[in-house]
Amino acid sequence: MSDHSLNATDEEENSSYDEDLANTPTEICETLSKWTNYIHGWQERYLVLKDGTLSYYKSENETEYGCRGSISLSKALIQPHEFDENRFDVTVNETTWYLRTDNTDHREQWVAALEAQKNAAGFGPDSGLRRHGSLFSVSSASLSTASTSSFKKGRNLKMKLAEMETFRDILCRQVDALQGYFDAFSSQIETEDNDTVAEDEADDENEDDYGTPRNSVEIPNDLKHDNHHNGNKAPHIKLPPGMNGLDFKGEAITFKATTAGIIATLSYCIDLMRQREDTWHRRMEKEQERRRRAEDAYKRCMEELKKKAAIGGPDYQEGPHSAINEEEFYDAVESALDRNDKLEEMVLGHYVTSGRSKKSNLWPFHHKSNQITDSVSAMTDAGGLVPYLAELERKVSEHHRLAFQSKDGESDWQLLLEEGEMKVYRREVEEDGIVVDPLKAQNVVKGVTAHEICHYFWDVDIRMEWETTVEIVKLVEKISDDTVVVYQTHKRMWPTMQRDSLFVSSIRQVDTGDDEGPSWVVCNFSVDHPSLPVSNKCVRVKLNIGLVCQTLVTPPADGQPITRDDLSCKIAYAAYVNPGGWVPASVLRTLAKREYPRFLRKFSAYVQGKTKDKPIMF
Repeated sequence: MSDHSLNATDEEENSSYDEDLANTPTEICETLSKWTNYIHGWQERYLVLKDGTLSYYKSENETEYGCRGSISLSKALIQPHEFDENRFDVTVNETTWYLRTDNTDHREQWVAALEAQKNAAGFGPDSGLRRHGSLFSVSSASLSTASTSSFKKGRNLKMKLAEMETFRDILCRQVDALQGYFDAFSSQIETEDNDTVAEDEADDENEDDYGTPRNSVEIPNDLKHDNHHNGNKAPHIKLPPGMNGLDFKGEAITFKATTAGIIATLSYCIDLMRQREDTWHRRMEKEQERRRRAEDAYKRCMEELKKKAAIGGPDYQEGPHSAINEEEFYDAVESALDRNDKLEEMVLGHYVTSGRSKKSNLWPFHHKSNQITDSVSAMTDAGGLVPYLAELERKVSEHHRLAFQSKDGESDWQLLLEEGEMKVYRREVEEDGIVVDPLKAQNVVKGVTAHEICHYFWDVDIRMEWETTVEIVKLVEKISDDTVVVYQTHKRMWPTMQRDSLFVSSIRQVDTGDDEGPSWVVCNFSVDHPSLPVSNKCVRVKLNIGLVCQTLVTPPADGQPITRDDLSCKIAYAAYVNPGGWVPASVLRTLAKREYPRFLRKFSAYVQGKTKDKPIMF
């Protein structure tokens, strides 16, 4: 390959590299979803990709206060997620950022930009790893710094190559000189063929008288012998002006010596290269072995990391491809519930003993509620709630009719728990692979009335005092004095996804038509509302819950006034809940068996504590 082609190749490589750098995004600043932790899940964060570094801020407005974290992309592993089409992960050592975009195309743009910045950071001109062309050119008089450092142990080879440069120059000059004389010789032969024999003899006599002219060529003896043998005289060749005579014998000896030097040098170079080849081959085998061991170590580390799994990472939360098994799933949820129970006992004990309002500084939960307005929304004006009201009447009647019917002996209902007056039944039902087991419970609570139980269960303003599994309660709309639309965000318990619910809640008194007197009923069932559509941050729970209560009074002796010692409340609780999502069926059933009885006990104790020193509410 010629020097020109080698240099051209180098220029093409460098220009291609420079073009790649020019196409590399210099800076990207956008808001993406970033996995924070198992409590808060996915949150919007402002990310900045610049100069081979990825940084994030809580929001765009906080960029002037410094980033909350940054990672260098030079050794980062950028992986689009296998199942989530909008997610990609960026890993450096043991640190992983889980990021999500709005759509697949947006994710591909980010992955391409990150890869480009990674390449620029790892192979840019400042890193000393920029690609080079040929280490040296045969015709160059000097070598680059990279090539010199690479061949410090091969100076003999460079010296021999330099000798070959010299031999090449000598050989080229000799070939050019010989070619010139051969051309002149050929031209002269053609001219003499056209001359007469007489002129040739005259020329011979002139040569005998005056010697050989300066610009003529002495014909070798063997050529003269051949000409005399053929009956021809040795020709005289007149050289062109400016061309001196040629010593063929001397030139031949020099040519032979030059070619012999080239051959010897080439042989020496070949021997050196063979020796170097053996050396480099051994080095390559060692490097391959090191690389194999490094790759094995890397695979082992990755397997260990996968086994350890970053607790709270998105791959281990609830989902169709969750990496956590059912036993670990249940253990994690149970631990979260145990922590919540301890907090619940502290809070309920505080409210029952002190009677302080929910505005107490000790209250650890958030409570958000809209102001209740007497006006009915545009949705009501348009008749949007008419179907809800009709459905409400049907569900209230159904819950009241089925409330105190005995489930003993019915084959499709299983008795989960019997504890004193409390009985809990369950029927196993699945819809689209999701456990939606209907549950019914019956109990008797001393010292309270049906109205009081239903009031504390229905009133949105005091719900946060006893419902410790809820994070936010929002009164969306007031339909009437006894019917409202409520939105709740439930606390997230890792590894489950966060859930919310939107439902109509109504409380009313229903005449039973028997001697036991009227019943109080609270009915909650899921609805849709234009102001709160389903979002991808929460799984929307579908529910149909009925609480039916009857007051039982033991007449006091001697016409004494009724006290709480004479009261008891018969409770029937029915719940049909579709949790949505991908929680394992065994986990849902085990938790339901544990949590529903505990809820009834704790809620009953809460009402007893809140009403013991208050007037009776019939």
